[in-house]
Amino acid sequence: MYNIVVLASGNGSNFQAVIDAIDNGVINNAGISKLICNNKRAYVLQRARENGIASVLVDTKKGDYNSIISTILSAENPDLILLDGYMRIIPDYIIDAYPFKIINLHPSLLPAFGGVGYYGSRVHEAVINSGTRYSGCTVHFTTKDVDNGPIIDQRVVEVCDHETPESLEKKIHEEEHKSLVFSINLLITKRYSIKGKRVIRE
Repeated sequence: MYNIVVLASGNGSNFQAVIDAIDNGVINNAGISKLICNNKRAYVLQRARENGIASVLVDTKKGDYNSIISTILSAENPDLILLDGYMRIIPDYIIDAYPFKIINLHPSLLPAFGGVGYYGSRVHEAVINSGTRYSGCTVHFTTKDVDNGPIIDQRVVEVCDHETPESLEKKIHEEEHKSLVFSINLLITKRYSIKGKRVIRE
């Protein structure tokens, strides 16, 4: 069984998309063993309860929270760590412990509109203000260089003339679910290689 651990801070719609894909057989031979959350008000915790997935609430106001997360991950021994809107930078020593086993989903076509400070509605506002005609989402491996890991998959949406951050977010959310499920299936099959910042599908 391919073991997935999810770190999340918010609504968890992508978390739900993965759960549904596993339940419906779209993702085979995989399961989510643990949710790690840093926000006690996050709806993702309710999603975990409703789906019988164990969750841990970690207080990121405490200085040792990353060591707590590291201990949890070590106990779970995950094949994949999914960052689903997790609003904290993963420390280097955790990245080193799980090379090319941590993936993130970013709401733009990286490398555009990525890096420190680009998250949530800030990304969509920046995209609209730039005048670009297209945006989308990117699933990528997490590395020490924020939002610059090898790209696994991208999906494109059109930025219309009267787009708002809210309408653009809704469009991209629909593509995020598809991209994430596709990416997890690709990683499970191991039919890929990494060359620089490109993930080559075999």
